[in-house]
Amino acid sequence: MQRWRGLEDLPGGWGRCVVTIGVFDGLHRGHQALVARTVEIAKQRNLPSVMLTFDPHPSEVLRPGSHPAQLTTLRRKAELVEELGIDVFAVLPFTLELSRLTADEFVHEILVDRLHVAAVVVGENFTFGHKAVGNVDLLRELGRRFGFATYGAELQGDSVPDGEPVEITFSSTYVRSCIDAGDVAAAAAALGRPHRLEGIVVRGDGRGHGLGFPTANLSTPRYAAAPADGVYAAWFLRAGDPRRRLASAVSVGTNPTFSGRERTVEAFVLDVDEDFYGQHVALDFVARLRDQIRFGSVPDLIAQIDDDVARTREILR
Repeated sequence: MQRWRGLEDLPGGWGRCVVTIGVFDGLHRGHQALVARTVEIAKQRNLPSVMLTFDPHPSEVLRPGSHPAQLTTLRRKAELVEELGIDVFAVLPFTLELSRLTADEFVHEILVDRLHVAAVVVGENFTFGHKAVGNVDLLRELGRRFGFATYGAELQGDSVPDGEPVEITFSSTYVRSCIDAGDVAAAAAALGRPHRLEGIVVRGDGRGHGLGFPTANLSTPRYAAAPADGVYAAWFLRAGDPRRRLASAVSVGTNPTFSGRERTVEAFVLDVDEDFYGQHVALDFVARLRDQIRFGSVPDLIAQIDDDVARTREILR
């Protein structure tokens, strides 16, 4: 798969292509259906498939300080779309200048003049151009004018299995709300895989080692979507060995028993005696075990951690 940063990376003699456009944060099941449709149409037309995405998130450029929690890093997003069969992962730097392009200008200057699109695949709620005035109907109209096809895909959703029948539409906002509530199982159902949090292992205060449960303390990217405070069962993965999953019990929060103030992410990796300091690692969250609790004594805390570890083994066995 080719990876471009800006349209300046287009190779010489670039021909026509099939493009899907969006931020695609999380690359949830709705996004995956859109990508699959893009790949399918591209193969039918014997053309390369392109995902056109943006960085930084448009919200941060248009309304500084409003950057939503990030579900996937650009690197992770590229890995996932490559697995889905996309030929080109193109990142378009989102700037104020780009945001001021009218819908017509965006289509003419970027999609037609630069990418030479033969077809565009977007969700039915897709908007584009200055102040997001463009929609799928306008894209179809412009497609007829400039000679490309437009495919507006229906939003993907699922029903809640228990209780009242409710249709959930997959969206990045919905996944963020699940993670923010600590419902990592619901997030995984929408994503089609566990939610992943990446970071660099840094030195902590060493308290876990003193309790008999040494932890890897993650320093995560600025906007990373960390689950709500609590204890979780998660898979621990290292960048240099991504296929080897290690079971871990993960604490997210401020360590209330010790009157902590700084919010941390600490992973106790089961059955591994190794210092992960300085390594780039990832946590795939599988299940929430409990809330953060302030214990009356250290022995009570240790007993609870023993139980957390036992439950983690049961869930991830």
